[in-house]
Amino acid sequence: MAAERYGRFLNAVDLEATCWRGEPPAGQVSEIIEIGLCVVDVQARERVERARIIVRPTRSRVSAFCTELTGITQAEVDGGVDFRQALEILVRRHRSRGRPWASWGDYDRRQFERQCAPSGARYPFGAVHVNAKALFAEAHSVRRMGMADALRYVGLPLEGRHHNGADDAWNIGALILDLMRRGAWPVEAVPTS
Repeated sequence: MAAERYGRFLNAVDLEATCWRGEPPAGQVSEIIEIGLCVVDVQARERVERARIIVRPTRSRVSAFCTELTGITQAEVDGGVDFRQALEILVRRHRSRGRPWASWGDYDRRQFERQCAPSGARYPFGAVHVNAKALFAEAHSVRRMGMADALRYVGLPLEGRHHNGADDAWNIGALILDLMRRGAWPVEAVPTS
């Protein structure tokens, strides 16, 4: 794998996790079932890759509510990779430890931390994380809003299915590019000449 200049690419990440209408069933916990990723070429100012990793949960099952929301079924996650393999894909294929990354809010970052800790898996990202939701609100002097509302606010289309991790990551990538065009993206997350 060729060397990559730090900051040239940024990973926009969106997770989907097992969820229920109300409290989880006894003994089940929310677990990552999809990692959506959009690679943003910061220098070219374009989205260059969309990826989807389906993750097999071990302590929960996909509820009917979860399938309705995300489109993800139990059969689909049964064919997914385990959590550690998903992290290896992030690190190896998407260079997650060497790239800045962003998510819409802090949920995704916290969910990775929550799930890595008990499993003993190493956290798959480097030190630079940008909460794009907070940055968007600050840049536009508005309250924090969901990704779909933010797209509407700046006049961008919602591409794909909302609550599909890969599609949501792709849309987050579009919002990141919009913030970059406005000069509102943090300096530590962009390359220096």
